[in-house]
Amino acid sequence: MATPLVLIGAGEFAQIAREYFQHDSDYEVVGFSVERAYIEAPTLAGLPVVPYEALESYYPPDEVSAYVAIPSSQLNRLRTRFYLDAKRRGYRLASYVSSRAFVWRNAEIGENSFIFEGNVIQPFVSIGNNCILWSGNHVGHRTVFEDHVFVASHAVISGYCRIGESSFLGVNSTFNDRVTVARDNVIGSGALVVRDTEPGRVYVGAPARAVPDRSSFDIKT
Repeated sequence: MATPLVLIGAGEFAQIAREYFQHDSDYEVVGFSVERAYIEAPTLAGLPVVPYEALESYYPPDEVSAYVAIPSSQLNRLRTRFYLDAKRRGYRLASYVSSRAFVWRNAEIGENSFIFEGNVIQPFVSIGNNCILWSGNHVGHRTVFEDHVFVASHAVISGYCRIGESSFLGVNSTFNDRVTVARDNVIGSGALVVRDTEPGRVYVGAPARAVPDRSSFDIKT
């Protein structure tokens, strides 16, 4: 019997997550939830959209699981806020791992994480809570992801790397062996990261260099 699941969010990623959970998991999506001020319609994809402020009255935490279906908005801060709040309210946070991803048997994946198709996750990898790996990434052996990370498509992360909390890795970015990405980093599309980074910085280019003034960089997250 499928486990009922409510998706927190009602944007494009929430609709994508509904497709994957509904057709490639043991969950049955029963509804969406957003803050009352952001409800645009009472239903979405034929399912109810309920106010997040009153979520328990519609979907009690002892009856349903939840997934926070919010992408990298505000450098993952928005997804993190709802993840921590839903956890505080007693919800079991679901994760999704595509049946078309390669995940080695001893890789660890935390709660409220989403692994799209085509990802290769090698032995002894640890992926934290509230992470998203879009399609087609390579994650090398013994790499560690801290919590709240977003990886866009076709990143190549070599072995023994560490990806810091709340970081964003852009499309086609590449990371040499044993590189540590600090927390709150934005790694631009196509960047080649060959050495450890500093917290709170934006890196672009090959080899990657920090942008001098982060405020001047248009971070589309």
